[in-house]
Amino acid sequence: MTMRDPCDGLEVYRVGGAVRDELLGWPVKDTDWVVVGATPQDMQRRGFRPVGRDFPVFLHPQSQEEYALARTERKSGHGYTGFIVHASPEVTLEEDLARRDLTINAMARSADGRLIDPFDGLADLEARLLRHVSPAFIEDPLRVLRTARFVARYSGLGFRVAADTRELMAQLVSSGEVAHLVAERVWTEAEKALGEPHPAAFFHELAQCRALNELMPELVPLLEEGLACMSVLPDVGEEQARWRWARLVEVLDREAREQLSKRLKLPRAWCELAEQVACTRHLVAESVVGEVEVMRWLNAIDAWRRGERVAPLLALVRLSEPSLADRLAAGWQAALKVAPRDLVAEGFKGAELGEELARRRLQAISVAIQA
Repeated sequence: MTMRDPCDGLEVYRVGGAVRDELLGWPVKDTDWVVVGATPQDMQRRGFRPVGRDFPVFLHPQSQEEYALARTERKSGHGYTGFIVHASPEVTLEEDLARRDLTINAMARSADGRLIDPFDGLADLEARLLRHVSPAFIEDPLRVLRTARFVARYSGLGFRVAADTRELMAQLVSSGEVAHLVAERVWTEAEKALGEPHPAAFFHELAQCRALNELMPELVPLLEEGLACMSVLPDVGEEQARWRWARLVEVLDREAREQLSKRLKLPRAWCELAEQVACTRHLVAESVVGEVEVMRWLNAIDAWRRGERVAPLLALVRLSEPSLADRLAAGWQAALKVAPRDLVAEGFKGAELGEELARRRLQAISVAIQA
C-alpha cells in the first residue's frame, strides 16, 4: 500500500536559499517550503508537526523538512524580533516573498518546476548583486549581518552589495537599530561567517557600514592586521572557524580580547583557543627563546593537562618560524619524559613534588633546545 503524501492537494513552493543555490550550482544543504492557502489545523490534520514559536512552521512527517505557512510581517518594536506576524490562507506567495531580505532569496519554485521571481532575483544573481527586496529591509537590523555573511560566502563568485542596499545598512547602524541586536544573535551570524569561504569579507562589509564599530569595536583599530593573521592557518580540519577567530583576535591585548569575548558571550572553547594563540604569538615575538620562555609557554597553554593543544600550536609556529617550532617540539618531548610517578617513587610529595617536577622539566627543556 502506497502511503499518501501529506502535501497532496496543498499549494506548496520551494523557497529561498534552496532555489538560490540551485541556480548558482552551489550545494543545496537545506530546503525550505512555503504553503499558501492553508491553516495550522489543515497542516496538523495531514500529520505535520508544529515547531514554530513566533510563526506557523511545521515539520513534514516523513522528510522532517520545514514547511511554513505564507505570512507577512509588520514592524512593532526594535531589533530583529520586533515584528507582528500575520499568517492566513489569504496571504499570497508574492506577499510572503516580499518580506524577505535580498532579491536572490526571494525566489520560489512551484511543484512543476516553474520559477516565481517577482523581484528580479535571477537578474541580480546573474549580475552578482546583493540587493534588498524593498525599503522594509531597514526594519530588521539582523539583515546587516546576513548581507555581510552572504558577501563572505559568495564574494569569490564576484558578488557585491548594491550601493543603495549598503546605504540602508548604514542607516540601520546610524539609527541605533543594530545596537538592539542581542549578543547571541550577533555571534551566531559571525560564527557562520567564519565558516564561509571568504570570512574577511564579512568583517570588511561590517566595517564599511560602521556596524563593526557598534558590534565589535575592539576589532576596529587592528582589523587589517587581524585579518592578515586570519588568512594564515595551520591544518586544523573542522576547527577552521574557531582558529580563524583566534588568529583574528590574537593582535588585540588581553583586556580587549576579554571585553570582546564578554560582549559577544563567546563559548568558553573559543575564548581559550584565542588565549593560547595570543600566548604563542608573544612567544614567537620574544627576542630570545630559552628554556624559561618555553616552560612559561607550556604552562600558559596548560600543556601538562591538555597535551593535545601543543601540536596545532607548534604547527602555527612552524608557518613563520620553522626552526623555533623544531626547538619547541624538542623541548616539549623532553619535558614529557619527566614522569611525576618517578619523582613520587624517589620520595617527593606535596609542594616539593611540584617544585622538583618543574625544575627537572626545565632542565630537560634546556638540554633539548640546545642540542
